[in-house]
Amino acid sequence: MGTWDQVLCNALRWEFNADISLSAGVRWGTTVLEGDWITMEDVMTECAITYGETYVTEMTGKQIHDMLEGVADNLFDPDPYLQSGGDMVRVGGMDYTVEPAQKLGKRITDMVLDDGRKLDPNETYTVAGWATVNRTPEGRLMWDVVRDYILANRDKDKVLRLPKINIPTLKGVADNPGIADYAGKVI
Repeated sequence: MGTWDQVLCNALRWEFNADISLSAGVRWGTTVLEGDWITMEDVMTECAITYGETYVTEMTGKQIHDMLEGVADNLFDPDPYLQSGGDMVRVGGMDYTVEPAQKLGKRITDMVLDDGRKLDPNETYTVAGWATVNRTPEGRLMWDVVRDYILANRDKDKVLRLPKINIPTLKGVADNPGIADYAGKVI
């Protein structure tokens, strides 16, 4: 997960006071180097899409787990005809481990909130997100949320510094050369 992904996730959590945030994995836009100012043009290159509305909802720990399992199955199902591709959803406010070789329902483990609590399957959490294609949410547009987050959280030198970046731990793929530069932990 890149830094822009975490900016988007942090902005969603900030906007909705959410425990967890979900963001589409953006693969477009310009690079902003560490310490550089983030301009509105930079924000727009990251999140100016036709379905940029934001939302907030309540989900149980089990629902969050099952949603991540479904997304992982789109990528890692052993039957190539059942792999619909796409990107693993970006998650803010929670760390977890994904083991691609496991079966559906067993790939996502070790789900821990940023405050150190393990995700409880029976507990309800506030979840914020954007870029949904199922329905049009009623939240503000993502670029407005990100702009306001940056303005409210930048340092006195007007630079945004992220306190934490949530990167999933990968398990069972250490011999895959495609993850040589992975920023997270590989076990």
